[in-house]
Amino acid sequence: MNLPNTGQKRLVIIGGGFAGISLAKKLSEIDLQIVLLDRHNYHTFQPLLYQVSTSGLEPDSIAYPIRKVLKHLENFYFRLANVERIDPEQKLIFTDTGNLEYDYLVLATGTKTNYFGNQQIAQYSMSMKSVPQALDIRSLMLQNFEKADDSQDPIERKALLNFCIVGAGPTGVELAGAFAELKNNVFPKDYRHLNVDEMEINLFEGGPRVLPPMSENASKKATKFLKELGVRVHLNAIASNYDGEQVTLKDGSTLRTKNFIWTAGVTGAAIEGFAPHILVERLNRYKVNRFNQVEGYDSVFAIGDIAYMETEAFPKGHPQVAQPAIQQGELLAKNLEKLLEGKEMKPFTYVDKGTMATVGRNKAVADIKKLKFGGFFAWFIWMFVHLMALVGFRNKVIVFFNWAYNYINYDKAARLILRRFTPRT
Repeated sequence: MNLPNTGQKRLVIIGGGFAGISLAKKLSEIDLQIVLLDRHNYHTFQPLLYQVSTSGLEPDSIAYPIRKVLKHLENFYFRLANVERIDPEQKLIFTDTGNLEYDYLVLATGTKTNYFGNQQIAQYSMSMKSVPQALDIRSLMLQNFEKADDSQDPIERKALLNFCIVGAGPTGVELAGAFAELKNNVFPKDYRHLNVDEMEINLFEGGPRVLPPMSENASKKATKFLKELGVRVHLNAIASNYDGEQVTLKDGSTLRTKNFIWTAGVTGAAIEGFAPHILVERLNRYKVNRFNQVEGYDSVFAIGDIAYMETEAFPKGHPQVAQPAIQQGELLAKNLEKLLEGKEMKPFTYVDKGTMATVGRNKAVADIKKLKFGGFFAWFIWMFVHLMALVGFRNKVIVFFNWAYNYINYDKAARLILRRFTPRT
């Protein structure tokens, strides 16, 4: 890999998500050559991917060039690469564009969709972990509406207008609510000769309630909001198969749908090369100590969703959301400086700032410390927090004006099929 020999030790960060970017932004004063590797040249604000999927925002509203985010760093180099393997004994990284040696390594690779070993569902379902996947969902949705508007077969039309979402965590709930708002406010104007009431939004959850990570109060309010919007909520319902045409549930019941979206779980996006015992079985996360050092390696760190750190407050590891990733990245920047200076590093302690989820216009739920509330106030807080968390002033302005336009006009302007999506057969 073409990198200059600056005489400095080299720190390699793999992953430009919340963890990797938060770490790199704080390294302006460190005496290291900093190299960040990612398969995309942009940072994605994943909490708003569902709005790209449902025509609320264009992808450049929630994505920001990595080089621009980190332009203030003197000794920074970005390389567009897919990391294939790591040899921790030789301190060598193998990528599809060349190999790279390191002195210090930070794994910030995040997660990937977890299909729990179901290859059939993995093959035919839609997932939403990246901007291209979000655009695929948007294209499929709009293509199927166009087909439904032209269809004379009521059975086929019903399948085209049936949207099935598996997994009622924050992503699934927000996606279902956004589809419902399209049905209620947007599509009746676009498809005046189509009975949009035929559109169904089915949300399946394998457990007894929606939003399992949040409080009972949030779950009840979210369920109420979803039903008010017309979403059909199926609890204790496990999808066991999907063949591109038909969903089969564990109890044997079936539904026909051309729109099957899987948001039921994630697993760590681990990289080959480390001993199996370093990974937590099933979770696929690297075991780390309180300083985010990977078990058995003083110069290898893991932060964010890929890191599994057991503490008294979080005996099963930290939640795989943005805040732990951001906080671990910021602390590791300080600890790397201490490490280079021979000082004692500071152990990580997660500060839980709360959890939020939006269901739709004026409808959201929030758990902030001991406060549990929902409705307009929670929705306003959700909007403010997400707006402020976006990277880049331009993105903040664009998203704000998009949300204002949508709120005033009950409209979503990004209903464009920019590239056709062909479902797998």
